[in-house]
Amino acid sequence: MIQQLKQSNRFNITILLFSISVFSFLLSIIRWIVTGSPLFLFLNWNLFLAFIPWCISTVMVINGLNKNISVALLIASWLLFFPNAPYILTDLFHLQYRSTSRTIWFDLIEILSFAWAGLLFGLLSLMDIEYLLLLKFKTKITSFIIITFLFMSGFGIYLGRFLRWNSWDIISNPIGLFNDIAERFMHPIHHPRTWGMTILMGILLNFIYHSIKMMNKIKA
Repeated sequence: MIQQLKQSNRFNITILLFSISVFSFLLSIIRWIVTGSPLFLFLNWNLFLAFIPWCISTVMVINGLNKNISVALLIASWLLFFPNAPYILTDLFHLQYRSTSRTIWFDLIEILSFAWAGLLFGLLSLMDIEYLLLLKFKTKITSFIIITFLFMSGFGIYLGRFLRWNSWDIISNPIGLFNDIAERFMHPIHHPRTWGMTILMGILLNFIYHSIKMMNKIKA
C-alpha cells in the first residue's frame, strides 16, 4: 500500500513537472513568434540540463541501492549536473540587458516559469538523493551532506554564470576547470565575489529546500 502511494505521488509529480516544462516551452515559442527574436530559446536548453539530475535520481530510486560503486558514480554524476537546476534563477540577469519595455513583463513571467521548473527538477531530485542517503547513513550525517551539496551548488552556479564553465567541461577541459577552482581555494581573499555568491546562494538554496520540505509535512 505504501509503495503504491509512493508510485502514485511520483506519477503526479511527473505530470506536474511535464506541465510546467511544456508551459515554459510554449512561452518561449510565443515570444519568438510575436517578436521575431529567438532571444530566450536558450532557456529550453538550460531546462533540459536541469532535467538531467532528476532523471538520474529517478533511476536510482527505481533501481534501489545495489552496489556501492555504481551508487557513488551515479551520485557524482548527479552532483555534476545538479547546479544546472537552480542556475536558471540567474537568467533573471537577462531582463536588465536584453528585454525592452514592451516585452519585459512577458520576459519576467517566461524566465520565472523556466526558473521554477528548473528549481523543482533540482530540489525534487535532491529529495530523492536524501531519501537514498538515509538508507545508508544516520539523519545528522545525511542532513550535513545535503546542506553541503546545496553550498556546492552555489559554487557551481558561480562557475557557470561568471566563469562560463559548464558540466561538460569536466571532460572537454578538465585542466582549465581545475585551475580556476584551485585558484579560488588557494587564494580565497582574492576572490570575494566567488565566495560571496557561493555562501549567499548556498544559504538561499538551503532556505528554499528546507522550506519546501517543511511545507510538505504540513497536513491539510
